[in-house]
Amino acid sequence: MRDIPVKAMQTEAVDMGRLQVNVTSALGATPISGAKIAIYYTGEPERELEEVTTNESGQTEELELAAPPLEYSIEPSEQQPYSEYTMEVTAPGYEPVEVVGAEILPNVTALQNIKMVPLQDGREYERFVIPAHTLFGDYPPKIAEAEIKPVNETGEIVLSRVVVPEYVIVHDGVPTDSSATNYWVRYKDYIKNVASSEIYATWSEAAIRANILAIMSFTLNRVYTEWYRYYHGFFVQNPLN
Repeated sequence: MRDIPVKAMQTEAVDMGRLQVNVTSALGATPISGAKIAIYYTGEPERELEEVTTNESGQTEELELAAPPLEYSIEPSEQQPYSEYTMEVTAPGYEPVEVVGAEILPNVTALQNIKMVPLQDGREYERFVIPAHTLFGDYPPKIAEAEIKPVNETGEIVLSRVVVPEYVIVHDGVPTDSSATNYWVRYKDYIKNVASSEIYATWSEAAIRANILAIMSFTLNRVYTEWYRYYHGFFVQNPLN
């Protein structure tokens, strides 16, 4: 019988979610076969639940993992609607990777993509910590922005046509913080990541579609109007800031 995580033991009715891990090389996105993934409850690293190996496509099988009841994510609830898991990934010739806090919701499959870096001197492993979901975590309100931007700058303020960019530049901080890191992210991956952070996959298809369309509309507005003009390229502020 599968152990039930502490956070999911708030009711006797425990559902199951699914997890599939995709492992590729950071150089060329080549699938890594034979990578080993050890899975733990986050916060209980001494209790290994599963150990799986990737196939020739760099993928694991779909794993069933305990998750809280479905109603926690369908209706507003004070109970955490997802379980958190930690993954330790190792492969010969690559730096180990640890992902902490992967969120598993009931009745849906979570996809975790992992890019592994070839071994380098002086580096031991990469550790990624997934923060609490924005619908559940305690985050400060979004920083207010002016409704009207000054147009006394040179160059285009509004692009000559609406475009869907291949990449957006995500500034990991407030726009005025020049020391924050900028990341080039594919547009489709940006939309997917924002959606994963702002809605639950257990919602109805209509609700998910409506939210994704709103996210796309907001992002393309910022691109089309060049709302953030601090850097060349298409610049979008981290939605958590």
